[in-house]
Amino acid sequence: MTGIPAQQAPQNRAVRWWLFSVAALIAIMVLVGGATRLTESGLSITEWKPVSGALPPLSQEQWSQAFEGYKAIPQYRELNAGMSLSEFKSIFWWEWSHRLLGRVIGVAYLLPFLWFLWRGYLDGDLKRRLWGIFGLGALQGVVGWWMVASGLSERVEVSQYRLATHLVLALLIFAAIVWTLRRLADRPSSASTSRLKITSVILLILTFVQLYLGALVAGLRAGKVYNTWPDIDGGFIPSSARLFFEQPWWRNLFDNALTVQFEHRMTAYALFALAVLHAADAIRSRADVAVIRGAVWLVAVITLQATLGILTLLNQVPIDLALTHQAVAIAVLTLATFQAERLAARQPKEAMRKLVVPLGQASSFERF
Repeated sequence: MTGIPAQQAPQNRAVRWWLFSVAALIAIMVLVGGATRLTESGLSITEWKPVSGALPPLSQEQWSQAFEGYKAIPQYRELNAGMSLSEFKSIFWWEWSHRLLGRVIGVAYLLPFLWFLWRGYLDGDLKRRLWGIFGLGALQGVVGWWMVASGLSERVEVSQYRLATHLVLALLIFAAIVWTLRRLADRPSSASTSRLKITSVILLILTFVQLYLGALVAGLRAGKVYNTWPDIDGGFIPSSARLFFEQPWWRNLFDNALTVQFEHRMTAYALFALAVLHAADAIRSRADVAVIRGAVWLVAVITLQATLGILTLLNQVPIDLALTHQAVAIAVLTLATFQAERLAARQPKEAMRKLVVPLGQASSFERF
């Protein structure tokens, strides 16, 4: 799928830079969301005002009204009673920045998209894909408020289920854009075995599972307990009585801090092992250089991510390490998406081969 006629190389380049910019904004928003969570700022704005909420309080009266709204929820009464207005402002700005970025991304996506449609830069297949991504973005706004609403009446924090859904949906949108970006370059599929193609898809799926589990860990504050490695709760594998004490048993997979952290650790080991096997298979089967390079890069970044995860855990989740850990998780997802797309079977299109930017002129983003 290219979506753009071969004679329109400049237009193709414009579309790719647009998508690259949106992907970068989403990555920044995910990190700001992580900081919002780590600073306990996510419930500081208790109303959903998609349009008027773009402006922060501009007067002392407006600040007082916003603060009174926060005082009415359980988080203030149980965790932050006695907080001053200046302290409230420090958490308000994190949440407001996060929501503002969401609005900026919506505008940065929709307006150029409509312009490209009007100019006829996009064919039917690409238009459907991009409308689908826009639909996911609109859904993300609704999911964000659904998440916040879970912490406004009976809880002192948002539901970890909804937090995980919110994060994974954001990263699904990010991955869809990254996949589309590489497809627009229209490189033919790399020579490879079926096993390599299958393992690249499994790696991408497992990366999403790990991201979901990481969000559960954050939602439960599970990184602030069991701060030893490689043991957890006194052993490499905790006792079943500790892992599955809640009823029904499956609730432990989402609600038990020990079980969720254990799942996150085991999935990290599985992801690392599969990435190593995938790279070894690529080298042994003499796959294309691009496939081997992509597999080796993926192993390297997953190794860095695992190291950061261990350091974050041992130091009880300091904000700088936690955000670095989250940033490298986005890099892992990017490389896993690159590799899966690179190995995805598709027929090369002779006309579009003329459109591919020469290697010496390609952006660093396109060379992976």
